This record gives sequence, C-alpha cells and structure tokens, in this order.
Amino acid sequence: MNPLGPTVEESWQNLLAGKSGIRPIFIFEASTFPTTFAAQVPDFDLSPYVRDAAAFEQAGRNVRFAMAAARMAIEDAGFAAHTGPYGGVLPRMAGGFDPARFGIYLGSGEGIVDFITLVTAIANGTRADNTVSTVGFAETALRQCNAMRELEQEPNMPANHLACEYGLEGPAYSCLTACAASTQAIGEAADLIRLGRADLMLAGGTHSMIHPLGVTGFNLLTAISTEPKAEPWRASRPFDRGRAGFVLGEGSTMLVLEELEHARARGAKIWGEIAGYGSSADAYRMTDIHPEGRGPAASMQMALEKAGLRPEEIDYISAHGTGTTENDKVETLAVKLVFGEYACKVPISSVKSQLGHLIAAAGATELMTCILAIRDQIVPATMNLDDPDPLCDLDYVPNTPRKTPVEVCMSNSFGFGGQNDSLVVRRFVP
Repeated sequence: MNPLGPTVEESWQNLLAGKSGIRPIFIFEASTFPTTFAAQVPDFDLSPYVRDAAAFEQAGRNVRFAMAAARMAIEDAGFAAHTGPYGGVLPRMAGGFDPARFGIYLGSGEGIVDFITLVTAIANGTRADNTVSTVGFAETALRQCNAMRELEQEPNMPANHLACEYGLEGPAYSCLTACAASTQAIGEAADLIRLGRADLMLAGGTHSMIHPLGVTGFNLLTAISTEPKAEPWRASRPFDRGRAGFVLGEGSTMLVLEELEHARARGAKIWGEIAGYGSSADAYRMTDIHPEGRGPAASMQMALEKAGLRPEEIDYISAHGTGTTENDKVETLAVKLVFGEYACKVPISSVKSQLGHLIAAAGATELMTCILAIRDQIVPATMNLDDPDPLCDLDYVPNTPRKTPVEVCMSNSFGFGGQNDSLVVRRFVP
C-alpha cells in the first residue's frame, strides 16, 4: 500500500516502469507552503480489508494503510479468515493455531494531530490582547474534539487495531525510530522468533506525515525538497549533484515472518529468508548523520556477520538514499568502508526517487523491493540521476532497471537521531 499502487504487484510493476508517485498535494490545501508536492496514496476503499470500515472513520491514514496491508499479507501467507472467539478475524491453519504465538511488531509514528480543531479552539479562546484564554480554549476543544480521534494520535494504535482485528495475542510492539523504524521492527521480530518467543510475527511499518504540521516541520528543518514545483516527479534526486532534499511519502508494507519448521509444516509459500540484521547508533547529532559514516557502516557490517556472508556475496543494496546532500554522500562513504574494493561493483539504488520517503514505513517497503528483485532477477533504478555527484561515485543504477543475477540483498535505513539499521535477505533454498 504505497503511492505507486495498493498491491505489491501493481506497485512493483509501476516501479519498474519508471512511474512516479510524487504529485501535487491533494490531502490538504498546500498552495501556500514552501513544499506543495508529496508522494500520496490515492484514495482507496478500506471495506474489502476489514470487518467494519465505519469503525475506522476516526482513524488516521496510517491505521487505514496498516489494516489494508496486513490483510493482504495475512492472506498471501495462506491464512483463511473466519470469526474468532473475540469477534475478530482470526487466522486459521491446519492442525490448530495458538494466537498467543502470533505477534506484531510495527515501525510507526504519530497519527495525525487534530490540527484544524486545535487551531479553531485557540482562535475561539483568544482575547482582545491576543493572549489565549485557557477557559475558552478548553470549552472549544472539549466541544469540538473527538475522543477517539485524539486517541488515534498515539503511535501504538496501528498495532492495537491489528491485534483486535485478527485476535493476535502474542508480543505486540511499536518501534519509533523514525526513518529506520520498520527495518528495525522486522529485524527484531525475526529475532523474537529465533529466541522462541513467537512462531509468527506480523511485521512492517505504516506512516503518514503528509499534513500541515508534518510538512511545516520538515520545511523548518530544510530536509524536504521545495523544487521543482512545475515537475514534482523530478524533485527526489538521490545521489545527483542537484539533489535538494527528500520528498514526503506515505503508506504501509507488512510481512508475515514465520519460524521455518512452522512454515514447512503448513506448506507455506516462502518469499525469502531474513538472513542478517544489524543495528547501531551514531551518538552524534539529532538531524545530521556522522560525517565519517561510522554508524551506517557498523549496522551493515553487523548484518553481514549475522548472515555469515562476505561483502562480495551481496548482489544488490537498497540504499537509504534520501536525496539530502549529506546523507547520500555519507552513505556512499559507509558502503566503501564495509565493502572495500567490491563497493564499486555492487548495484545500488534508491526507490525513494519514485516512492518518496515513507518515513517509518520506508524500510519495510524497500525490503519488499529486495524480495521482488530476487524473484524477478532485476533491480530497480535510481530515477532522476542525470548528473551524478562526484562524491557519490558508486553504481547507483541510473534511470533504468537492470536485469542481473540477484540472490542476496541488503536494505539500509538510517533515521533521525542517528539510528541505523540494515537487513540482509536472500532467496530461500530448501
């Protein structure tokens, strides 16, 4: 569920066709903002994916995306739906099913703030001297704000909704490490299974920050692109000399992770194997990546070691590749630190050039493109890479997808605050 399509296949085919999900903002009136474009999910009907679509009227876009993506993932994993003991839709499988062994781990962020209502409350509580009357504000806020909508601002709401919808009683976690969140969620969910604490985990990410507060915040940080407004699909230019910031995106990607023998016992379709996971912190600054690339290099090195692989065994790297000046340059340096002479030989690309930056959902979405690259033996391109930065001198697969042997991939996610996470996924060979 992302700006290029509601399903995995539609999104993947649009990605390979070079299409862009970046267009003028239609979710709210943005003509007066410095940034007037984003990568938005087109309107979709939630009703095919949930028991009661009306129950989600007050939910944020992040929750609705998560519900749709989860239903598609669960059905793809071979689970039929039926009414469970709590009125939810409980997965069913041959030989019985223990809901306490099926958990959830989501990368997520805050839901949308009830922005307009709060502004109205402030306006109605403003005195003649332009100070805000706390009495007037409270009266307006209590009268106009919706209790459930306020609750939906909490970042753990998507996981809670999913647990209720499917009757999942296993571990339920929400990971809040910004741009690295869903990569970390998947890595830690796989570890929970390896530790024997669950048989299955619904893992991934969901997020939407395309609202007035989100766009304003990133404009103030000078992190998102403000041009070219006439051709918004060209605004995301990872590794290009003219890159000027990332483009906000939104969406959700969910995967069902399962212990191998558990999956074999029920004859599950296996897309791939999570072979390695690495995580580190820059311990440097809140918004700037460490200029020496130590944190990203550490997460990549750890993921390789956990997978028991050498750098030259990686066939493709899905870069974090945001299109910000420092991030792309430092990621290039970090890859060189880890991969040495092989760094210039491994294909690398950033799908953010077409999808935008899905923030907490970015890592899971990019991992899914790695899995599809293995399936179809093709790697997606870095679009809009017309004038490569001399400091970004690796093989960034400019503008055209490439047919190439792909068996093992690495996916990188580096978040605000210095959180770095890397995953290695490979073809499952029985």
